[in-house]
Amino acid sequence: MDPVRNPYAPGAGQRPPELAGRDRELRQFEVVLERVARGRPERSMIVTGLRGVGKTVLLNAFRSMAIQRLWGTGKIEARPDQSIRRPVASALHRAVRELAPRHRAPDRIEEFLGVLKAFAQSEPEPPSGKAKARAHRWQPGIDVPASRGRADSGDLEIDLTELFVDAASVATDVGAGIALFVDEMQDVPADDVSALCAACHELSQVGGPLIVVGAGLPHLPAVLSASKSYSERLFRYARIDRLDRESADHALLAPAEREEVTFTEEALDALYGAADGYPYFVQAYAKVVWDVAPDTPITADDIKVAAPEAESELAVGFFGSRYERATPAERDYMRAMAMLGDDPVPTASVADELGRKPSSLSPARDGLIKKGLIYSAERGMVAFTVPHFGKFLRSQPA
Repeated sequence: MDPVRNPYAPGAGQRPPELAGRDRELRQFEVVLERVARGRPERSMIVTGLRGVGKTVLLNAFRSMAIQRLWGTGKIEARPDQSIRRPVASALHRAVRELAPRHRAPDRIEEFLGVLKAFAQSEPEPPSGKAKARAHRWQPGIDVPASRGRADSGDLEIDLTELFVDAASVATDVGAGIALFVDEMQDVPADDVSALCAACHELSQVGGPLIVVGAGLPHLPAVLSASKSYSERLFRYARIDRLDRESADHALLAPAEREEVTFTEEALDALYGAADGYPYFVQAYAKVVWDVAPDTPITADDIKVAAPEAESELAVGFFGSRYERATPAERDYMRAMAMLGDDPVPTASVADELGRKPSSLSPARDGLIKKGLIYSAERGMVAFTVPHFGKFLRSQPA
């Protein structure tokens, strides 16, 4: 079939042609938007799940919903070695620029931008001379003088709380809201997580129309809870996983039928067995199958022909690229995990598998967690962040 008309999209964070199986989460966010718009108290929202289940896609869908309601929006992607101060400043700058044309008092916008600029420039400077000079030269692109005495103490918890309250006030002036979207939220540094929770807590008490919508790996709720005990009540949590059979079939059939192509029931059976319902795998297999199938309907034989190529692409791009980031010691740790199965495994069992003391493996475990390759499902347990990663490792030569 014509590869130019291939509708499937197995890209990182790329919206699939049919966002199937996420109606519940979309309805939940619709409720959040509506309640905030009516001045009702509402929690910010956190989406969690493994790699490849569509967290970033869902986050982007939420942002589109907020934009349709004329909210101001901004998005950041957290990094473990970077404070959120400057990324948040840039995101809120964009959000307020979206609201500014509807504000009746330009001076009010400039006043907020002055506070925002002061916030952005108040990050404690590193001690080394070169890094210090770079930090001093950094400018947030805000063409107003920085204000003094508001959101500029250098204490992120104090500053972020004041900034969020001021941003929410601007949104209230125009009868709208602001939504800050944070992807890879588990990578926000611990002190910054605490500051973010404190700022959201203050907003929940004053009823300001600003929400934080985060997406991250399954252990994100534990990260938030360790930071602030009240975070369990501060956010609305949504855990997303693989698609059920009906949703997976819909993700395949709906875009194909718009191109006047369909699948046999046996082909759908084979594809669900191969992709296991994980949205990224569904798109990856479907894209290759489309390109190799001679005609419609796509059959189970087409799946057999396409599967090796799809698996080869996943082995290089989805699994292999992650595996290559690990050190030799970290790879040994992951192979030991894989040999113990695909479910979360005790760290003590990994140590037994390697014939080592658990304490000696802490650097490898911590390095893998920092790289986002494994996560601590619960105390003393670890699991892969990528579905089928254990299966991939077991298929590799030692």
